[in-house]
Amino acid sequence: MFLALKEIKHAKLRYSMITMIIVLIAWLTFILSGLGNGLSTLSAASIKNLDAHYVVYEEGSGSKFSKSLISASLKEKIDAQSEVEDSALFGSAMAAVSKKGIDEKTDIALLGIEPGSFIEPKVIEGKKLDKNIQNGVLANKTLQDKGYAIGDEIKVDSSTIVLKIVGFVENETYNHLPVLFSTVEQWRAYQFAAPGANNGIDDVVNAIALQAPNLDAENFSEKIGGIETATKSQAINGMPGYMEENGTIVMMLVFLVAISAFVIAVFFYVLTIQKTQQFGVMKAIGAKNSFITKAIVSQVFIISLVGILVGVVLTYLTALVFPEDMPFNLDPTLVVLYGFALLLISVLSSFVCVRQVSKVDPLTALGRVE
Repeated sequence: MFLALKEIKHAKLRYSMITMIIVLIAWLTFILSGLGNGLSTLSAASIKNLDAHYVVYEEGSGSKFSKSLISASLKEKIDAQSEVEDSALFGSAMAAVSKKGIDEKTDIALLGIEPGSFIEPKVIEGKKLDKNIQNGVLANKTLQDKGYAIGDEIKVDSSTIVLKIVGFVENETYNHLPVLFSTVEQWRAYQFAAPGANNGIDDVVNAIALQAPNLDAENFSEKIGGIETATKSQAINGMPGYMEENGTIVMMLVFLVAISAFVIAVFFYVLTIQKTQQFGVMKAIGAKNSFITKAIVSQVFIISLVGILVGVVLTYLTALVFPEDMPFNLDPTLVVLYGFALLLISVLSSFVCVRQVSKVDPLTALGRVE
């Protein structure tokens, strides 16, 4: 470590340039990670926020809300099961709304829930849903930027329904759209206004969320009949386009990390080749391969660690200047994961250099003309 630090201090410009390369690689990796995580969050934030362990769908729906229609009366049978601690009705629909007196329309997701249930989101401004006020809705706070406020009456496009905002919630999006939470009855009135759209089920819902940590999903579905039970993760993955979008972003990051590994390895390899004569001198005066190996690995570790940490700081500073509507969400867990991956890649690349050093013949190296 001492030798590594002394050499870094002696050749400041050379090692500063290598550190800058690692900073840029780390910076790009964390930026893409934050943007990818932000996009996936926008796609299914409201489902991720559900305080539920399982979701019950119609049998054959493939864990997709849009393909599932079940009766709300199933809730009584579900609640009677000993494994179930609580359950809550859930419905989803896409719509466009506009403020009364303003023609500009805003795309939203209308989610029907039971007021006071465990899946009702926390209100940050205003009041909670009230089952006695059927047209009351909770709106995602991003709608405030579009001019919506508590008390506003909003018209749902292609219907005669008028809703009233009673409160705001945050980080609630569905299919990349801001969410309006309404009562199940109000959601049902919009979604199944057309005759026959409910498949003859008067009390229809899309799904029922369960709090049941010890549930055996397969046996549970067989006991109830006509349903399929999915974990919360399966429900998230069942969101339209979620897995495809997430998979594309992950592949981009994998290729980035793979290319980064190659670039970092080449830089350290070239640097090691340039110091062949120095290693020859060290071997000639009695330095062992193990000593030189420790010096090289320590040097790479220090440079990489500093570069990655600077990259993290730059990423968070960059996030401060991003537009508010840009879906950027840098999860600390991802920062640690990708930071560790880059550090590990850098250290492993140093062993390519170590192999080259072990082949250095002191006599040949000393007689070499630079």
